[in-house]
Amino acid sequence: MTSARKPSGTWFGAWLARPFADFHLVVTIATLLTTLGLVMVLSASSVEAYSADGSAYVLFIQQAAFAALGVVLFYVALRIPLRMLRRLSFPVFAISVLALMLVLIPGIGSRVQGSRRWFDLGFVSIQPSEIVKVTLIVWGAHLLAARRTEKSSYREILMPLVPAGLLVCLLIVLEPNLSTTIAVGLVLAALLWFGGLPVRLFVTIGVSGAVAAGILALTAGYRSDRMRAFFDSSQDPQGIGYQARQALFSLADGGIWGRGLGQSRAKWSYLPNAHNDFIFAIIGEELGFLGCALVLGLFALFVYTGLRIASRSVDPFLRLMTATATVWVTGQALINMGYVVGLLPVTGLQLPLVSAGGSSLAITLFMFGLIASAARHEPEAVAALHAGQDGRFSRLLRLPKPEVYSPSKAQAARARGGLRAAPPRRELPPVRRRGGGDAPSRRSIDSDSARRRAGTAGRGDPSRGESRSTMSWRTTRAWEPTYPINHARERGNPR
Repeated sequence: MTSARKPSGTWFGAWLARPFADFHLVVTIATLLTTLGLVMVLSASSVEAYSADGSAYVLFIQQAAFAALGVVLFYVALRIPLRMLRRLSFPVFAISVLALMLVLIPGIGSRVQGSRRWFDLGFVSIQPSEIVKVTLIVWGAHLLAARRTEKSSYREILMPLVPAGLLVCLLIVLEPNLSTTIAVGLVLAALLWFGGLPVRLFVTIGVSGAVAAGILALTAGYRSDRMRAFFDSSQDPQGIGYQARQALFSLADGGIWGRGLGQSRAKWSYLPNAHNDFIFAIIGEELGFLGCALVLGLFALFVYTGLRIASRSVDPFLRLMTATATVWVTGQALINMGYVVGLLPVTGLQLPLVSAGGSSLAITLFMFGLIASAARHEPEAVAALHAGQDGRFSRLLRLPKPEVYSPSKAQAARARGGLRAAPPRRELPPVRRRGGGDAPSRRSIDSDSARRRAGTAGRGDPSRGESRSTMSWRTTRAWEPTYPINHARERGNPR
């Protein structure tokens, strides 16, 4: 008698079932992408740096310094308590918007190649448009999680998130910087999608955004040149189509195995911005198809890990923040690789953690740290940490144990804030549609909880003449230091 064959992939499934599997995956992906980025920046920038400054390591040293800063920010993100993160989300977002305004003022913002995007501090330059991406993600997730109800009105979902997002986009367009505007648009769209905006209204906003992006792409001279180069690169091969054509030549020269690390020919002043916007072409030339597949595989693994963390988190804030950050990083990576291979117009978006760019590298590592912190707040991870199963990594870094959140703690936080707790929800009969059958619950990242609570809605205090909408605005303001938890699993209900 033959024994039953062990199912393939069981070892990987068993490893994923470990409490800290997602945390280790996030740390590993961030480490591999950052290391690959440092190596490729050194290779791609050595010729240009030696020609300009007499040393092949100038740009690499700058990138390594920001990578070290990013590691520190990653560690800080792991240690920030979620309650403090939510309390500071609005003030930090407001400061980042103020920085976007200040950078436009001559004498304060530094103008480089026709764009005023940087604060030149002498020893370092800071780009506030990179910082505002993360602050918008954190504040938007806090705002939507605080107002998360199954019967939220359009006003509660859109206000004031959409006006704030549009203000940020307007300030970035004035720099001008259309590529970062697209990235902020991705962040805003992901927040609205995972926050539960109805599909028909989401499509309307999406179409309006696409039309606005098209108009912006055709209004400025350099943007319209890029669009013409995309649709007809042979029109001016030595002018507007030069960079895109050289990127394709570089990729084709690499073949399957590549020419070898450091052996690129395109970086010898044939491909502009080889260490920045078009570093993926240098990866393809030196490491070949296998190197490009490695980069794609790491980002695909990041998508799986990020969405897995979002689906396993019991806190709506962590669900929204992690899912939105995953969409932002992945969308920016796909746009970068898309225009390098000729599938999209050239936008100038960097390849996250790989392209040269100090502000982008440091702030992206900080966002990865927040995602890793969300992984440590998964129910299985929290139980293991409180059971003493810290693991070598946590003990080495002396990371604090995440709190076990409960509705009673949220109510105590409201009491300390001097606000009256919201009244409990009342059960209402399901709403009937005209054609028969119950109306489907509104889409949300918390869909499993939504199905169990379909048809319920919070109400205000009738004795005080308050409606549900009024109570929601009064008790869940964006800057309010509360931590509302209404998930079913935290009330002891089985999944």
